[in-house]
Amino acid sequence: MPPPTAASDALLPMLIERPPVLFRKLVPGGIFRVPAAARDGRKEVYLTFDDGPIPDVTPWVLDQLDAYGIKATFFMVGDNARKYPDVAREVLRRGHAVGNHTMHHVQGAGMATRSYLRDVQEAAELLDTSLFRPPHGWLRPAQARALRSRYTLVMYDLVTRDYSCRLDADQVFANVRRYARPGAIIVFHDSLKSRDRILTALPRSLEWLLEQGYTFGLLTDLKH
Repeated sequence: MPPPTAASDALLPMLIERPPVLFRKLVPGGIFRVPAAARDGRKEVYLTFDDGPIPDVTPWVLDQLDAYGIKATFFMVGDNARKYPDVAREVLRRGHAVGNHTMHHVQGAGMATRSYLRDVQEAAELLDTSLFRPPHGWLRPAQARALRSRYTLVMYDLVTRDYSCRLDADQVFANVRRYARPGAIIVFHDSLKSRDRILTALPRSLEWLLEQGYTFGLLTDLKH
């Protein structure tokens, strides 16, 4: 998920949807696009969902994925997993992967490294995973270095912007059509903020990607 400022959302949408090379360099060791698929042109993408699990949205997302036979990776906020353990368990029961998205959805740039790592560890006590994605996509270099010893740092190559009140479902779907490419790590959100848009945009996106010949990989296959 990109930086949460209204100005950046309004003025730099294309830089959010496909992060530029300079931004990618700010997260040492972060994986924005899966190298093997990108290198050989294999039409494989990696579907991810951030900010859940919540009972209002996540079960619907799981049903959609089941309907299309697709597996995805859910970057969970630890506090949501704590409040809704049955929903978190259901994600795993249906064969999806889970990643750590901090305990309280905190942004690394605004926190001391020690406090940030403590928040990540609190989530780790609930989420058994070697995958980590920083909320808003921001990490201090010291935070990235510390986390890289334990986690695969998963970033993103395509942000659908399904969370944005400035976009409608058609525009979210258009982002998928415009920016999808082999090896892309695609971000949707199983959150209340995104619900009105993904109800339409997610099934349309899945259908289109399948029609284009894409397959869906799981990020647990990556090594950190």
